[in-house]
Amino acid sequence: MIVITTPTGQIGSQVLENLLDSGEPIRVLVRDPSRLSPRIHDRVEVIAGSHGDSDVINKACAGADAVFWLAPPNFRTKSLDALYLDFARPACEAFKSQGVKRVVGVSALGRGVIPNAGLVSASLAMDDLIATTGVNFRALTAPSFMDNLLREVDSIKNQGVFHSPLSGDRKLPTCATRDIAAVAAELLLDDSWSGRHDEVPILGPEDLSNEDMARIMSEVLEKPVRFQYVPVEDYTAALAENGASDAMVRGMADMIVAKNQGLDNAEPRTPRSTTPTSFRQWCEEVLKPAVLASTTLR
Repeated sequence: MIVITTPTGQIGSQVLENLLDSGEPIRVLVRDPSRLSPRIHDRVEVIAGSHGDSDVINKACAGADAVFWLAPPNFRTKSLDALYLDFARPACEAFKSQGVKRVVGVSALGRGVIPNAGLVSASLAMDDLIATTGVNFRALTAPSFMDNLLREVDSIKNQGVFHSPLSGDRKLPTCATRDIAAVAAELLLDDSWSGRHDEVPILGPEDLSNEDMARIMSEVLEKPVRFQYVPVEDYTAALAENGASDAMVRGMADMIVAKNQGLDNAEPRTPRSTTPTSFRQWCEEVLKPAVLASTTLR
């Protein structure tokens, strides 16, 4: 039995799709079951509720061999500890009491690089908490996602510009969420591995700067696209205006500063950490269709 949290989320939905034809029994834990397609409903066991709830996560983990774990975003969180550690505590108890054998989680790069990296540091602390349960655990540590650019589709379509608080000329790893999901599915299906806290970096095939990305987007979309740097203060001010809590604003600011100081560059690239989807391929297969489908005009 494989349990999947966040099965309607950006990564969890792809993990689920990768596992549907595996022949393994699958149980999904979802706040709103109506968001699952009828095709999926008919092929998995569905448990409604939050995987941060003790009763719900215990029910989900009963008889489970493996769990895909991802702490969902909460921009109104009262603290980063509440977002990661407090949310994960019921699951950690369930992993122990229900005898879960393997957990595969999504986390971030940067262990031991910069002391205060905001959201990254909090995510790594959650990994440490999971490791204390004694369950065999793999943390998929990732840099920024290519898919984050989908938030900029309207701006790319209408103004030919995308924005980021990350420096325009710093080359950084970036990965497609499809590659995270593929590695997660592979590990969930493989019962041969063990280890209390091993990290699996997912770095994409190459390091790119935002200026590099602008050039590739321009070529794929066959229109000029430029990068616009946004100071960290302006970026986090916009988050606050849109309802983000003080804790989230501080956590995002600290993470961005750390990334601009090389947080994601510290992980050495290896054949295993070099995942296949290039930024150009992602633009052709994901971004371009999204831009063409966008109907928002300004």
